[in-house]
Amino acid sequence: MINGFEDFQKLGKENMDQAMKSFGSFNKGFQVLATEMADYSKKSLEDGASTFEKLMSAKSLDKAFEIQTDYVKSSYEGFVAQATKVGELYADLAKDAYKPFEGAVAKATK
Repeated sequence: MINGFEDFQKLGKENMDQAMKSFGSFNKGFQVLATEMADYSKKSLEDGASTFEKLMSAKSLDKAFEIQTDYVKSSYEGFVAQATKVGELYADLAKDAYKPFEGAVAKATK
């Protein structure tokens, strides 16, 4: 009976260690995501302000349309690139958070 209890305690400790490692991975991943999103937001606001300044100094309607078109195109391309990057970061986050449990899952499926 004591052996069973010690085994149960050992299993509980291993599971807690795995959960803490997984939590650490989530924490690190979300910090990376938050930093990435803050940087993107800052750049987006700066680009918008710069474009507004260019629009205000445009000498003709054609030049204003050209500035606006360039801004929309670059904003869209930047958004798509950022969405792809964030998707990759989430996938990496999920992989890193699962790693501590790989051994337990392998043991359970044998």
